[in-house]
Amino acid sequence: MGDEDRFEQRDGIGAWIGRRLRAAALPVLFLACCGYFVWHAIHGERGLIAKDQRIVQIAEANAERERVQAELAAMERRVQGLRGDRLDRDQLDERARQLLNMVGRDEIVIPYGPERRLF
Repeated sequence: MGDEDRFEQRDGIGAWIGRRLRAAALPVLFLACCGYFVWHAIHGERGLIAKDQRIVQIAEANAERERVQAELAAMERRVQGLRGDRLDRDQLDERARQLLNMVGRDEIVIPYGPERRLF
């Protein structure tokens, strides 16, 4: 009879543990799914961290666009003087001398550094 009592106790504890595991399985699965989605909402491809990085990239791209637009406007102003309908002779002469690398005898040449380009 002593062996049977131990078997019943073991069966009782095993059944109790099994019931507890089955009862805990669904909440654990739910928490794991929630954790997965929370992690991806923060660290994922479209998460909060990626959003901050995209905002920085957009700001850099806007600054670059403004710089390029200012450069384009400066070039358009220079080209405007070279159009056929109203030709600016001084600007045409200046550009021709620069392209041909020539100067007049009575002219003074002031070299500019590479960071202060005229064209």
